[in-house]
Amino acid sequence: MLPPPRDLAPVRARLPDPVPLLMGAGPTPLHPDVAAAAGLLVNHLGDTMDRVIEGVQEMARYVFQTTSPYVLGISGPGSAGLEMAAANLVGPGDRVLCLIQGTFSARFAEMAEACGAEVLRIQAAPGEAVPPAEVAAVLSASDITLVATVQGETSAGSVNPWIDELGAVCRAAGVLLLVDAVCTLSTMPLPMDAWGIDIIVTGGQKGLSSVPGVSPIAFSPRAWERIAARPRPMPHWVLDAQRAWRFWGEHQYHYTAPVPGILALYEALRHICAEGLEARYARHARCSAALQDALGALGLTLFAPAATRLPSVLAIDTPAGVDADALRAHMLDVHGVQIAGAFGLDIFRIGQMGEQCRPLALRRTVVALADGLRLQGHAADVGAGLAALEAGLS
Repeated sequence: MLPPPRDLAPVRARLPDPVPLLMGAGPTPLHPDVAAAAGLLVNHLGDTMDRVIEGVQEMARYVFQTTSPYVLGISGPGSAGLEMAAANLVGPGDRVLCLIQGTFSARFAEMAEACGAEVLRIQAAPGEAVPPAEVAAVLSASDITLVATVQGETSAGSVNPWIDELGAVCRAAGVLLLVDAVCTLSTMPLPMDAWGIDIIVTGGQKGLSSVPGVSPIAFSPRAWERIAARPRPMPHWVLDAQRAWRFWGEHQYHYTAPVPGILALYEALRHICAEGLEARYARHARCSAALQDALGALGLTLFAPAATRLPSVLAIDTPAGVDADALRAHMLDVHGVQIAGAFGLDIFRIGQMGEQCRPLALRRTVVALADGLRLQGHAADVGAGLAALEAGLS
């Protein structure tokens, strides 16, 4: 028999003290109520969990802004939600149009191809998005069954500002529209029904400020009809949407649900509903704009142009002579503030999602960033940065 490991230190002993302030592209800090709920465990079946699931669905419909009953939670990251959509909605003989803005918007294209679909791609310039007119031109000339886009591309800090127009284009063509809202849901408007969206996928750990591992997904009745009429057997058992609906819609067993994650999601959604979407959108817009002003006062420029700039994850050009990895390491080691690196672009990224959008978090980030920049010879006036931030927050 193998001996047990010698180093049996508790997990807390392996973490920095204090735990860093998470100001990257996710996960985000947790409200204490959400953190407390994540430490609870109840049976995944029975009356208690039935009431929790019903509450999650009711609140999620408000956040998605949909009356569709088909709201589920995937056990896994937001990418698992995308994979559920791909596996259930596309296959051999289907043609899918993917609008690519960066690393994460390309992910669904790979999934659709793996399911046997023919995938057409329209690639936007870095930091920009694909205009609806280009989509309409492809739909008029091709037999497309589904269009997939992101609302926010975190790898490039870009947003698709034309989701509402895209929904109208897809509806007119009789095509399903899928929107990846992993980093945007509850941070900016995305009314599913009003904009004609058929599938929205999100993640718990970003705009919702819940824990990773439970990812809400909403299907329109139109999308669900296609799922129910699927002529092929599902290649995935866990990601079979109809099997998952037995748990989420009929309170029957599918597999052992991630109970702590669902309880945390319940609390996160409860706080969103208590704040109200309009107030939440306004808070995110105000905080992101204030941080952008502060970044400008520190002599920094943003990667994406204003028209397609993602407010929930700001991509910042690395100044000449600055080592972005060293900057991030200094912010973490000295100030306990953790921001994000990049995927092949010369940028670093700061998140503005959920609990990141709080004045204290923003002040700590500006101070840490200015200190790290000055250490590398970049002229960054922390006083000017904080003054710009406070002016934007007031």
